[in-house]
Amino acid sequence: MISVLVVDDQDLVRAGIRTLLRADPEITVVGEAIDGHEAVRLAREFRPDVVLMDVRMPGMDGLRATAAIRADPALAGCRVLILTTFDDDDDIIEAVTLGAAGYLLKDTPSDDLRRAVHTAAAGGNLLSPTVARRVMEHLAATGHRPRPDPRLAQLTERERAVLARVGMGETNDEIGRALFISPATARTYVSRLLTKLDARDRTALAVIAHRAGLSDPGAPPG
Repeated sequence: MISVLVVDDQDLVRAGIRTLLRADPEITVVGEAIDGHEAVRLAREFRPDVVLMDVRMPGMDGLRATAAIRADPALAGCRVLILTTFDDDDDIIEAVTLGAAGYLLKDTPSDDLRRAVHTAAAGGNLLSPTVARRVMEHLAATGHRPRPDPRLAQLTERERAVLARVGMGETNDEIGRALFISPATARTYVSRLLTKLDARDRTALAVIAHRAGLSDPGAPPG
């Protein structure tokens, strides 16, 4: 059974999420919080497998609460999954940098939300292609310039290509099809990238790719 803590300052939103999750017999909602302070307190009390975290809340917001949860050794097994409206592209980058397992929009279909909870609980990470594309569009529109990253010098050409595809939110299957390699080989490349770049997880790799401009075909290499 996957235990979930739902965090949102709107009663109707929490009720809707609770109803959607309860449709899955393998998911149980163990608590609800209306802000970041309560989210951290209840996470320490219930030790949920997954925290569904809103970003924009009064008091302590979702990003600060995510940082507090991820920094607590007692909550090492607790995965934070951001569920919010697409207000600020920078929130995505900050969330995954802080260690969030993924970033979902509130218009995510019910089945996809439940699958995301399962994926997060199993240790997976989610950065959907839609979200990745929106980030890149925002960076291009705001005149974002890639940041040189000396760590990329140690990567092979194929590893850089895989990192770029990760930055676009692609799965191992999608990377395999794009680069004409098997999904297992793509997974091996991702594992190498995690080690070489000292990255926490797949979403951290996506942040590195975005910041270096590898996911933007029109940008110079980082």
